[in-house]
Amino acid sequence: MPEPLRLAGRAVHEILDGQAGRLARELVRGFVAEIPFSRELPDEELTSDIVQITELNLRLVARLLRERRAPTTVELAPLRASAVRRAQEGVPLEAILAAYHRGAGRIWDHVLAGAAPEDLADALAAGRLLLGYTEAVTAAVCAAYRHERESLLRQEQHAGHAAISALLSGEPQAVTGIRLAARYLVLSVALGAHPDERSATIATRRRLHRVREATQRFSAEPVLSLLDPSGGLILVPDLAWDSAGALVAAICEAAGAQVRAAGEVAPPEGVAAARLTQEVLDVVHLFHHPPGLYRLADVLLEYQLTRPSEAVSGLARLLDPLTDNPDLLQTLTVYLETGLDRRRTAERLHVHPNTVDYRLRRAVALTGLDPVDPAQLQSIGAALAARRVMNRPRPAPPSSP
Repeated sequence: MPEPLRLAGRAVHEILDGQAGRLARELVRGFVAEIPFSRELPDEELTSDIVQITELNLRLVARLLRERRAPTTVELAPLRASAVRRAQEGVPLEAILAAYHRGAGRIWDHVLAGAAPEDLADALAAGRLLLGYTEAVTAAVCAAYRHERESLLRQEQHAGHAAISALLSGEPQAVTGIRLAARYLVLSVALGAHPDERSATIATRRRLHRVREATQRFSAEPVLSLLDPSGGLILVPDLAWDSAGALVAAICEAAGAQVRAAGEVAPPEGVAAARLTQEVLDVVHLFHHPPGLYRLADVLLEYQLTRPSEAVSGLARLLDPLTDNPDLLQTLTVYLETGLDRRRTAERLHVHPNTVDYRLRRAVALTGLDPVDPAQLQSIGAALAARRVMNRPRPAPPSSP
């Protein structure tokens, strides 16, 4: 056994060991006064569990000072177990570390009181041992806390995914472990690519984490989500449609990219029907609508045109006379997209406005449809939309086994 460290004529470990109980209660009172979250813990927990783990730490420090060594993995086990309990209770990690670090500071102040200049060598040795103890405890507590929080998060995500599956299946009664809200904002979102993200896995995870955090700020209850780097489904409890636009703006800022979203508000038993938000989002993409928030009422014509119907192919055929004249078809398309503005059409096509006029006259002559006529303008718009639907890529048939 090495010679004991001495300060002010006393063995340092005896200063702590003999007063561990009193010092533990004094330290806990200091935690309550100086660490705000400590005041939220129940009195019985403070006076029993917290005092006990604090006294255990004091006796451990005394042993380490007596034996002049670092703590072992076995000796740190009670501290890891305590960190796990705090993680389960939702105590912030910074509050736990603040208690350990402030406790170490108070221990140092206590053992150093009355030390004389001739105690310098032993004081430095004791300081190094206390610093080593603090480093070991910090690492052990952080690892145990993080592991438990990750485990709890996986459990929450599993419960959330099960709840979404039940709601989308029209079986809200099958949801367990989660309190259902009176209504949900059902949101299908498509996240644009971040310009600096490329395929970096860590950057992608961080972006999704930011998106989840942004959505959670809009509800006091847990938000349910199924998200991947391209987007997914979000169910926000008790959020009215009036707030949906602000939510999409927050998601856009968190993602650092353009966002297209389609949503609807529905009670738990109606979430299954609200799956059409994904169909609305598909329509938004197909017709190249700008980023933003949409609901079915915003794309009624386009949505209907994407449903199987003989009328769709009939509308598409109205512009068949322009098939062999792609410049005419492109000019007519841009003319409608620019709100019948011939100058803006010319700018987008990089041609003279007179060329636009000529092409439009040719298109009218070939199809018999004049965009100046309001009734025929509607037919042209529907025909262009129908052609886009008819020309969209078809999914590849499944390969034979």
